[in-house]
Amino acid sequence: MSANRTVLKIAGENGMGLSSVGEMVQKALKKNGFNIRSEREFPSTIKGGKACNIINFSSSKIYGLSKTIDIAIGLDREGVKDCLETLKPGGILIHGFDRWNKSIKNLPQIVESKKLQVFLLPARDIALENGGSVIMVNTVLLGFLWKVLGLDIDSLRQQIKVQFQDKSSIINVNITCAQAGFEYNFPSKTPSLSVSSNKLDSTKQILIDGNTSLALGAIQAGVRAYYAYPMSPSTSILVYLAKVSHQTKMLVKQAEDEITAAQMALGSMHMGTRALVATSGGGFDLMTETVSLSGMIETPLVITIVQRPGPATGLPTWTAQSDLDLAIYSAHGEFCRIVLACSDATSSFENIQHALNLSEKYQIPVILLSEATIGMGYETTPEFTDNTIPIERGIITATEEIDALQPSDRYQITSTGVSKRWLPGKSKSTYFANGDEHWEEGEITEDEQEAGSMIKKRLIKTKTILDNLPEPEIFGDPMEADISFIGWGSSKGPMLDSIEILAAKNIKANYLHFNYILPLKTAKLIEFCKQNQNVSTIEGNFNGQLSNLIESKTNLKFPQRLLKWNGRPFYVEDIVDFVREKVNKT
Repeated sequence: MSANRTVLKIAGENGMGLSSVGEMVQKALKKNGFNIRSEREFPSTIKGGKACNIINFSSSKIYGLSKTIDIAIGLDREGVKDCLETLKPGGILIHGFDRWNKSIKNLPQIVESKKLQVFLLPARDIALENGGSVIMVNTVLLGFLWKVLGLDIDSLRQQIKVQFQDKSSIINVNITCAQAGFEYNFPSKTPSLSVSSNKLDSTKQILIDGNTSLALGAIQAGVRAYYAYPMSPSTSILVYLAKVSHQTKMLVKQAEDEITAAQMALGSMHMGTRALVATSGGGFDLMTETVSLSGMIETPLVITIVQRPGPATGLPTWTAQSDLDLAIYSAHGEFCRIVLACSDATSSFENIQHALNLSEKYQIPVILLSEATIGMGYETTPEFTDNTIPIERGIITATEEIDALQPSDRYQITSTGVSKRWLPGKSKSTYFANGDEHWEEGEITEDEQEAGSMIKKRLIKTKTILDNLPEPEIFGDPMEADISFIGWGSSKGPMLDSIEILAAKNIKANYLHFNYILPLKTAKLIEFCKQNQNVSTIEGNFNGQLSNLIESKTNLKFPQRLLKWNGRPFYVEDIVDFVREKVNKT
């Protein structure tokens, strides 16, 4: 683990304001110049049940999450219990639960066995004495946290003002409570973690989650209509786009179900409005007939799946990489599609733009995979730059070309599989966008020669796309590593951190990462496996879905797989422990 990394856990009952507390802490830490990577854990109930924010922060860039908790704040009985269970030996616990001695079983033994430093503040009394309410216990504890971290209390005060700007009547009392917590002294010496930042220029960094990043990318890509039915963990895309719709003038529509949302997106694309739909695995199940229709009528369709564990309702608020097979194999019949995946906030911003361009350029459905840990987790990243990815519509617009169009141009057999596409009403030449098998102008056909030629024409696009897609990326020295990994999605973050951590242990590791998964590029992959003898795959699913896809397309075999399927993301410790078992140097 990087010596610069500190991991903070804030735990309590779901519905206690954990989300706002976590957001406030992260923004204040960012203003202090720290790099951040965080996750939220919460049950799928509206209120009640155990929840927490886990905030990794460091003076150095961090890409993934660690589960080694250095310091924790317990907001209630369950939060304190959770912190006691997960704090590392010697860790610091801050709380204000004054009845904990009587209500937590084996408390002295737990504290002694882990050598924990426990600091119980009379937080309720402090809050009430300073004109606050019971809920402001949270603010008192944050003030004391700032003292332990050795940070300037003014950064927390400023963030309180921002956090409660719409509730001006409680700003001053919250600031007073935070100051009182900061000034509270114990008879024994108050601990210090001695954290220090590199004074990162916070004005050039943003703190953002993957779903918001994806929504910003959609705006940047010129999306004019967004359709969705709320489904965790994709819902915040809908919420954000609706919130800013008065500025963007985007049509944001909550459909009555997922089938309708997909149909509306396909219809909008057919008429020339760049549209988008997002869902989770269960919602995508209902959209697959529309995906198949998109393949037949060669009309662009982009669907984002923010993954969570299934089957059925599964674990609605947790994370997974288990819908790759769904994205690849869903929908009936044979047709061309592209599947690509996000790995962090920046790739969410960029890949949605690429997905929309590819869908329109090749007139196919494109499925973009994200994950709950990406969509709902926050990270600091350089602020996004506008207009770096040109919009490609793939539509005939020039007057002379439109005037020369013939109906048969729409589905004309071509060497690339891509035919001319124009918008209804823009040309005197008309065509049928027909869900039945059809010939070049869209007229229904059941002729064996024509049907066979048209099916082949649509599938030829696969080779055309393969020739133009980027190769997977390699991180670390590409050759002769002690251990190598191949993965996709959110595995990238902890892998990048692990490469650095392992290097400090004199272990050479590298990683090949797939952004574009289907069609599968294999040349660089095969070369990577030839140059590295100890290759494992890493995936957040039980069956190793990418591993199986690669094995089906190549002669490569991956008996060594690091897999995780319990709804939790990969932590750097998962990778380092796996390497310890596989490489003798550890």
